[in-house]
Amino acid sequence: MESQRPILYMALLFTAFLLYQAWVQDHRAPDSPSAPAGPAAQTAAVPGAEGGEDVPGLAAPGQPEAKSATPAAATLPGTPIHVRTDVLDVTLTTRGGDVTDVLLPTYPVSLDQPDEPFRLLQHVPPRYLAQTGLLAEGDAARAPTHHADFQAEKTEYTLADGQDELVVPLRWQGPDGITVEKRYVFRRGDFLVRLEYVVHNGSDQPWQARQYRQLRRGPVSEGGNVFMAHSFTGAAYYTDHYEKLAFDDFADEPLDLTVQGGWVAMIQHYFLSAWLPASDDEQNRLYTKVVPGPGQDEYLIGMAGPPVSVAPGQSATVASRFYVGPKLQKQLAEIAPGLELTADYGIFTVIAKPVFWLLSWLHALLGNWGWAIVAVTVLIKLLFYKLSETSYKSMARMRAVAPKLQAIKERYADDKQRQQQAMMELYKKEKINPLGGCLPVLIQIPVFIALYWVLLESVELRQAPWILWIRDLSVRDPYFVLPLLMGVTMFVQQKLNPPPPDPLQAKVMMVLPIVFTVFFAFFPAGLVLYWFTNNLLSIAQQWVITRKIEQGMNKA
Repeated sequence: MESQRPILYMALLFTAFLLYQAWVQDHRAPDSPSAPAGPAAQTAAVPGAEGGEDVPGLAAPGQPEAKSATPAAATLPGTPIHVRTDVLDVTLTTRGGDVTDVLLPTYPVSLDQPDEPFRLLQHVPPRYLAQTGLLAEGDAARAPTHHADFQAEKTEYTLADGQDELVVPLRWQGPDGITVEKRYVFRRGDFLVRLEYVVHNGSDQPWQARQYRQLRRGPVSEGGNVFMAHSFTGAAYYTDHYEKLAFDDFADEPLDLTVQGGWVAMIQHYFLSAWLPASDDEQNRLYTKVVPGPGQDEYLIGMAGPPVSVAPGQSATVASRFYVGPKLQKQLAEIAPGLELTADYGIFTVIAKPVFWLLSWLHALLGNWGWAIVAVTVLIKLLFYKLSETSYKSMARMRAVAPKLQAIKERYADDKQRQQQAMMELYKKEKINPLGGCLPVLIQIPVFIALYWVLLESVELRQAPWILWIRDLSVRDPYFVLPLLMGVTMFVQQKLNPPPPDPLQAKVMMVLPIVFTVFFAFFPAGLVLYWFTNNLLSIAQQWVITRKIEQGMNKA
């Protein structure tokens, strides 16, 4: 039995995984489609001229949908309203009171562009909009959809120093004395915005309508990457569990669910927008559509609430919540059930979430994400110390009996069956498990992949520095120092391992540190830091154990 063959196969398989991940990372679409950031972009045409296809029908599934009162020829662009807080730079429009653009001042596009905020929503193609409205039952003209025209007191709102809350009111005047004030309530340091419709029924007839909220997005360029599952961009929703919906599935699998509470979202790398009900007790209908856009179809996911009635001469308030910003997991978990799952670790969530929790705790203690990664590596190494010790003892014994194995190989060079039998007898006599050396690597792989997803999906580590030249742990080392050091540690580890009995295997194993170094050169620096630190600890542990075993066997 050639004891190193399983290790070789495992290493090659893991290498294939690294190659796939590196290729996907290199060809991944950018965080956000490009869009103009200047004043011209803010004053271009706003949505709403496509007609009523994007107004949700509120009939039961299988029944004809309600018609929009807005004519298909409506072309008024509306007036942009600029709102600035300490964490949000938002553009609303008087057409429907929609959210047409969102910039995130505290999240620059890159470290090299610290003054350019990340753009999440945008009204220029490929568009990404947040729309809301009220749809009256019976007479659509008695409530404002997102195609209706509102009046604004001002076109500029800024959260002043010392001010904790900023209210932006928009007013709609309907028939028979019905008025609706649509209020956006922004709070300092908060990416969660409260939306309120204050309805006053000045008519002599009861008023009834449903609130709907929806997110609308144009197709996202995939940049030549056919795998795109690497970092999901698409829709997500929550019933009693978290679900994702790819844009390609909107036409084939339209969503039509009635749930209690729930939420809908558009998600992408590091960021999301989401509509949430004011209360988890509210009953909502979740829906999706493919609707016409400017030159191309667009994807829409929304939720419609229960009917609200207002008697003549009375008033009522209908509210929602809108989150637009980074996937900050702690804050998202406090906002709504399952919202933190939009930081999507995929099938590795069961490992990745504890790893992220531990990283966050250590970061709070140490104040640096890089040192938190080093500390996590040390703790993981301590957790599996005894198991690693057993494996390294087996490898040390293999190394010590390597001359005897070579002698057996030469003695029975023409009789493979007898050669394998003699080797197994030697393993039994020396109490050696020839596969024991695989365990340290097998233990590391799930943690390694989980940490990879934590670094990829956790916005908390986006643009996080470590020391000196490592300014961003979520991207590759710009000077390839860490990958080279990691390659050196892999080479040293191989020298501590027993030599493979097969010359071809020995040559392949000698090449692997070079291959891994090349792959790791394009991996996030935080991931390479983990592997480098782990290798250093493994070398120290293995050297001590190997020395003790060899000294003991020499004395014997």
